[in-house]
Amino acid sequence: MNTTPEFQEPLVILEIGVAVLVVVFLFYFLITRGNPPKDLLFFVFAEFCFTCVIDLVSALEYDGIISGFMEFYQKTGEPYLGTSYAIMMCYWDGIAHFIMYLIMISRITDRKAYRTVGLFWAGSLCANMSVFISGIVSGKYGSEIRPAFWLNFLFLLMPIWGAVSLFTRPKDRPLVGGYNAQQAQCMKLIWRPQDLLLVVLLLAGIAFTILRGLVSGSRCSSGNLLRYLRQYEPYLKDPVGFPRVMMLHMFFYGLPLLGAFLYGLLKPGCTWMSDLTIFFAGAMIQCQWAHIGGSLHPRTAAPFRIPSDTMCLVLTANVLYALTPVLVALRVRSNPYFFLKIAPFPGQTGLPNSEEKDTKYKEK
Repeated sequence: MNTTPEFQEPLVILEIGVAVLVVVFLFYFLITRGNPPKDLLFFVFAEFCFTCVIDLVSALEYDGIISGFMEFYQKTGEPYLGTSYAIMMCYWDGIAHFIMYLIMISRITDRKAYRTVGLFWAGSLCANMSVFISGIVSGKYGSEIRPAFWLNFLFLLMPIWGAVSLFTRPKDRPLVGGYNAQQAQCMKLIWRPQDLLLVVLLLAGIAFTILRGLVSGSRCSSGNLLRYLRQYEPYLKDPVGFPRVMMLHMFFYGLPLLGAFLYGLLKPGCTWMSDLTIFFAGAMIQCQWAHIGGSLHPRTAAPFRIPSDTMCLVLTANVLYALTPVLVALRVRSNPYFFLKIAPFPGQTGLPNSEEKDTKYKEK
């Protein structure tokens, strides 16, 4: 697609981008005037459906599957979209996020709750954009920031708003349990094999996070860290910056959450597990998708790809690392009794009536 030179100016590209987003928003606003949605996030999801298509087209064009659609934008708009990490990120946005938007739009239209899908989306897009923006600034493209770069902050602020909105809404499941919750919380960890396995996976995930955080954040003067970098994941030192920033995000933000989930599996009554596990599962899956795909993508320089002799081990470790928060979230959703508060039973010690009766009995 040929574009006149004046439309290829960086500032003009930003103005066109803003204008397109405004036009799309006005379109959705006008067609829903007769029956406006009660949830304002409807417009966010509808708007982002449009940008998902753009991201998918961008990824397909960079991979040579299609051509002639976004060549001008790739050169003068956001050249870092041609990195392997950004291409995998665009595939995730164009497919996974697009499906989530359709589900959430459908549920809003039918006046149904979408808390679970919404939290997963918020975690995924928050991680996506925070790593993307930080990687652009701190990586080799930091000196090539164009005006179109500032549009990315819209895609960071919207999921933050969505996450705050969803976290503060009433939960669609009870927070207080009765007899079943009491029975589940009386069982020790040794008699909960599923939770025991998840504890082991979380401990391994914590160790893996610390290792990769140290490798990414240091100059690798230690022999062991340098060996890991060379023999297992040289992609962590790719000068584009995205892999290193992602590992540091996991080290500073993901590590405390992994520790919190470990605590939640050991200490009964942690009602916050249901929401945080879903939010973090979305973040982890998105980050690991982009990381694994980027480390294998042909656009990554050969010295930074996973070595062939350790590929099986590295891929297995990364897939297990990605699945661990998802398994924890599924565990909490499928059998939530261990994570509920216990409702006191009539006559149970601790109730005002029972305390009064016990006192009277002792007096007699």
